[in-house]
Amino acid sequence: MASCSSSSSWPFFFFVLVSSLCMFGMNISTTSAQLSSDFYATSCPNLLPTIQAAVVNAVSNEARMGASLLRLHFHDCFGCDASILLDDTSSFTGEKTAGPNANSVRGFDVIDTIKTQVENLCPKTVSCADILAVAARDSVAALGGRSWVVQLGRRDAKTASMSDANSNLPAATLGLSGLITSFSNKGFTTKEMVILSGSHSIGQARCTTFRSRIHNETNIDTSFATSLKSSCPTSGNDNNLSPLDSTAVVFDNTYFKDLVSKKGLLHSDQELFNGGSTDAQVTTYSNDNPTFLTDFAVAMVKMGNLSPLTGSNGEIRTNCRKLN
Repeated sequence: MASCSSSSSWPFFFFVLVSSLCMFGMNISTTSAQLSSDFYATSCPNLLPTIQAAVVNAVSNEARMGASLLRLHFHDCFGCDASILLDDTSSFTGEKTAGPNANSVRGFDVIDTIKTQVENLCPKTVSCADILAVAARDSVAALGGRSWVVQLGRRDAKTASMSDANSNLPAATLGLSGLITSFSNKGFTTKEMVILSGSHSIGQARCTTFRSRIHNETNIDTSFATSLKSSCPTSGNDNNLSPLDSTAVVFDNTYFKDLVSKKGLLHSDQELFNGGSTDAQVTTYSNDNPTFLTDFAVAMVKMGNLSPLTGSNGEIRTNCRKLN
């Protein structure tokens, strides 16, 4: 995660939020112009098919990996600088062991494999940050979502910060007002916040993130809550997994249908449909899969353009896990 200061860096989760001091509007106008869809057209012409083939293979071997690769990109962004991939060093403790990431974020080995293939094709040319962005797009497409044109030309961070990851990534317990404020601080509308939350169309979550909801909350379908309690009791089984929606290996609008039925897995999910200002948008997407898929693709382009390192900033890592 590239931060607006030289002393910090960031990732995202599903979402989200770098320091509000880093104003989105100012950064997007200066950095997005330095990114382009054909950035590697001459220097690495076979880049995109190489990444796509590797992602399709990984998702074929394990459908869940598609969600994991998408989440890696999300956790790396509002900065999109591959800081999340860095292992700890003697000079910094990175983001992998931060609360929102530890025992949760995965897919590092797939990115390593892709990076090795890309280095063989085009040594010291393609950033790990760009690989993450393309892999996220290809993961969504591999699971039935709509593709989009990824803007390229990011460079990789030279540091990472566990403390920033801990303070900037929103918890699954966040309410609607907190979600709206967090996204607004980075220039996203409330509608775009709802759209990006749709990334929970795929993947799974650990018991520890939804235990309180299924045992204590009332805005939840009773049979849905009951079905989860045996694998996620009031204590223990923290790492047991449950799907984020009822078609968790297909990228579609079922996530929104589940919210309307009060079957959102996380508290922060169900907050999008709980008598608040986003209810109508959730209802719209629950009835219109094509529009959701299109809107999600557009929102992902915007997210991927948030404050990347470009030009002479950062570096092009030859190994995504460590500095050159």
